[in-house]
Amino acid sequence: MVGLGKTGMALVSFLLGQGAEVMVSDSRKISELQELVSPFKGVGLPMVLEGGVHSPGFFETADMVLVSPGIPLDTPALDAARGKGIPILGELEVFADRSTTPVVAVTGTNGKTTTTALLNEMLVNSGKKTYLGGNIGRPLMDYILNGQGQEIVVAEISSFQLDTACHFSPRVGLLLNITEDHLDRYPGFQAYVASKAGLFRNQKDNDPAVVNWDDEICRSIGESLSGPVYFFSRTRQVAQGAYLDEHKAVVRIGSTHETYNLKGFSLPGVHNRENALAAILGARLMGAIPEAVQKTLLAFKGFGHRLEYIGQVKGIRFYDDSKATNVGAVVKALEGFDRPIILIAGGRDKGGDYLPLQELVQAKVKAMVLIGEARDIMMEQLGMLTKTEYAGTLEEAVLWAFQQGLSGDVVLLSPACSSFDMFRDYVHRGNVFQQAVRKLGELRK
Repeated sequence: MVGLGKTGMALVSFLLGQGAEVMVSDSRKISELQELVSPFKGVGLPMVLEGGVHSPGFFETADMVLVSPGIPLDTPALDAARGKGIPILGELEVFADRSTTPVVAVTGTNGKTTTTALLNEMLVNSGKKTYLGGNIGRPLMDYILNGQGQEIVVAEISSFQLDTACHFSPRVGLLLNITEDHLDRYPGFQAYVASKAGLFRNQKDNDPAVVNWDDEICRSIGESLSGPVYFFSRTRQVAQGAYLDEHKAVVRIGSTHETYNLKGFSLPGVHNRENALAAILGARLMGAIPEAVQKTLLAFKGFGHRLEYIGQVKGIRFYDDSKATNVGAVVKALEGFDRPIILIAGGRDKGGDYLPLQELVQAKVKAMVLIGEARDIMMEQLGMLTKTEYAGTLEEAVLWAFQQGLSGDVVLLSPACSSFDMFRDYVHRGNVFQQAVRKLGELRK
């Protein structure tokens, strides 16, 4: 077992229950690993730990290697195992081998968590018994460990999970969008695209795919599939699928023609309208009731750090979009505002470029402040388009952004980068942003 996070712990628990001899390799110290695995000691089965390093010799003694999603597949120790013909798999493959429950699976560069959770709520409000898991933060293996028993598994799936799954076959698969991301983990953009397209690799002939028509790459993938495809679009009518008609979602599945009111849908941004269309299609294809779908659309509040409105100080509105860890997500965020924007961006670079932001920065961003490891390359590609400054900390960035703003302006944290150069994760970064905003003065919603 490579990596002992939530997924790794769930897999270890499963493996020990199967009577396997488990070896664990993790970058943390042995003392930390020993503490983590202490709950398993009563099982009485052998467990060998390797800490602080992934050594090829350790891997080469295994019969099978299971990899957590955060572990790069080109790690030398994995190459050594591969060279010995040792299978390298992930949680998704083990789950697919052990579960017969129908799965509706959501992937894409952006919007996965929101769409997955919204879809799940639609099913739950329809009286369906669901298990919500995957990349959303709850291991799919927990479903196996807890005895299964639900009607539907609703899964958020990342490209990293798909890369180590050979037989995973969702009953309904949703592909939201594909933009440059994780190029520090892939040899090129086309490899990342192929990974996302793998969601549909093993679907049966009658298993539906839900695909974004407005995304050219996704549309091309959808048009190549042999099974039923339901496109969603916010720009045009589709014969089979869902599209926007002002404040309504129009849904066509077979001979069924339905309309859903989106006037009360509270999530900001045009991208969340796309997410809503995808969720409606996925839920209806899995048997959700139209009345429950409509109820959920009006009640769903979304998640923090995703274009989350924090409040206003002296008429300047603050939004926390810390989850926007790639350029595509920032594009969607900027498109959603019709007010002048002071943008806070930067962090750890993920291997793409920032050129797709140029037009929007020039048109909508009155000032920009850059932080983190990527700030120099962002300055080089975007800094000439608007007033731009560096900040050493996020707190300094918030203060500078506030000083540039006027009543009616927007201060937006939308980094286009990962958080790991300065923060534990995007949640930590968003929380620091929100604390800094509160220190500016009286915060009003």
